[in-house]
Amino acid sequence: MTPEATADPHPGHPLPGKLRQVTPYAAVLLCDNPSVMTLEGTNTWILRAPGREEAVVVDPGPKDKKHLKKVAKAAGTVALTLVTHRHADHTAGLKRWEELTRSPIRAFSEKYCINTATPLTGGEVIEVAGLRIEVLHTPGHTADSLSFLVDGAEGEPGALVSGDTILGRGTTVLDASDGTLADYLGSLEALSTVAAGRVLLPGHGPDLPDSGPVVAAYAAHRQDRLQQVRDALADLGLSAADAKPMKVVKHVYRDVDKKAWPAARQSVKVQLAYLAEHG
Repeated sequence: MTPEATADPHPGHPLPGKLRQVTPYAAVLLCDNPSVMTLEGTNTWILRAPGREEAVVVDPGPKDKKHLKKVAKAAGTVALTLVTHRHADHTAGLKRWEELTRSPIRAFSEKYCINTATPLTGGEVIEVAGLRIEVLHTPGHTADSLSFLVDGAEGEPGALVSGDTILGRGTTVLDASDGTLADYLGSLEALSTVAAGRVLLPGHGPDLPDSGPVVAAYAAHRQDRLQQVRDALADLGLSAADAKPMKVVKHVYRDVDKKAWPAARQSVKVQLAYLAEHG
């Protein structure tokens, strides 16, 4: 048997190391790895239909032995592990996780697939642990970013497990090494057609009762920031192709804590690339 989830005195804001039930089929364990990039830390999601012993675990997390052991204990028999994207705070613990659970681990990138030769693909439907899970390829944060649609039982809302594509608070940084704004805007548009009424289960930050308004707010924010970058280029007398990202950051993100500027630089770099191509 697996342990029961404990109540959280601050609903929607998981406490590190405390299993908290969010829906009848989804519980979260927050890793104690807070930072500017991870917010309160990385959320590890444990999914199972009520009454089922086996579970699906999404994003076991970083190389944190204490966290991984707690997740393994809470999950019990792990039928499948899913990975939303390649960043280390979601994947660095995978080798130890496989040793603990012997679970098949699947991701978009073959590099992070263990005990299976089959990477995940957009549109794939997985039926496991009494749940129906649809895989969505939602690139932008990274090229390999995935989201998962989980269907609830009749009368229960479904969920959107969003990784870092949509967060519980704040905004998503686009990784300039392989993330693109065109991809991200396309992903937001795709999510807007399926998000309404689904509980948001993000990779960082609190869960939220309805993904629809969050996706809409993210799309509006991106357009606002893009216009701010256009305005900054006009003020600075620069073209998108010639501008240095940090110079634009200092102009656009003056009201943001400077600790966040390195992350903002990545997003601005991606925005400049988008404007250079699309205007």
